Amino acid sequence: MRPGKSDRGGETRELILVTAERLFAEHGVEAVSNRQVSEAAGQSNNFAVGYHFGSKEDLVVAIVRRHAESVERRRTDMLAKITDSPDLRDWVSCLVRSNTEHLASLGSPSWYARFIAQVTTHPSLRELVINEAVSSPSMQQTIDGMFRLVPRLPEEVRQERSYMSRLMIVHMCAERERELHAGTAMPRSTWASTAAGLVDALVGLWLAPVTARR
Repeated sequence: MRPGKSDRGGETRELILVTAERLFAEHGVEAVSNRQVSEAAGQSNNFAVGYHFGSKEDLVVAIVRRHAESVERRRTDMLAKITDSPDLRDWVSCLVRSNTEHLASLGSPSWYARFIAQVTTHPSLRELVINEAVSSPSMQQTIDGMFRLVPRLPEEVRQERSYMSRLMIVHMCAERERELHAGTAMPRSTWASTAAGLVDALVGLWLAPVTARR
């Protein structure tokens, strides 16, 4: 039985998403055009990206959403187990491990962690991708749970530490993925140990004292 038009369209969309994720991860978003994505995905129509997704921004959001369901499901399951835990480590663990466990499930090579590192440092895509991530119900629940246990902080310090937390998670995961791809990862290093180190560091970050302002 020959695949229908909608089946072929779905396969083409998936191929474009996988190809764009890899190219953006390896070269950066600005360096890769929609035409290059179409060509690398083996599409004779150089406007295939525009036809299936619209703008480059729409393509980036589609890549994020392709992974979001898995991350959201993992985080929701973790939240169900900790309920109203009084331990900050439990909430930080939900924040970290939902991502690292998803990345581990992708196998190697994978490109998603490096893709996220690229788009979250892109001037016009940064807010788009961050807003997409923090708007999920499980993320909001995790953030609320964390901030119930974090000492009262000046608003500027709270924003600064939120920014530090995001940088640590995004770039440590990207480094781990890069090392796996290059074959330079430490033999005893795993996604689980990466998560454990991140949780330790982030708990310390949020509980660290604040230098008194003069």
